[in-house]
Amino acid sequence: MYDSTDIQSNKGMAILGYILFFIPLIAAKESKYAWYHANQGLTLFLAWVIVNVVLGIIPFIGWILQPIANLALVVLAVLGIVAAAQGQVKPLPIIGGYTLLK
Repeated sequence: MYDSTDIQSNKGMAILGYILFFIPLIAAKESKYAWYHANQGLTLFLAWVIVNVVLGIIPFIGWILQPIANLALVVLAVLGIVAAAQGQVKPLPIIGGYTLLK
């Protein structure tokens, strides 16, 4: 499904997909591997926005849970970066099943 030469030549773009998801979409348009990880990065970014908006609105309990949720999202980002660096195509836990980019 994913070409080994594509994986080897686009690992950097795949890693960058978790930091700035739109860069691989512009710079690696032909790479399915980079697009996969950019999709994971976009999903992670949207989860971060939703978590911070929702928990920011909820007084007290939301404010207590917000740092914990952000830490969990950072852990997911690290897991994604490690998978991209190792040449793996594996979805992030919990949120990785969503495909936003085709």
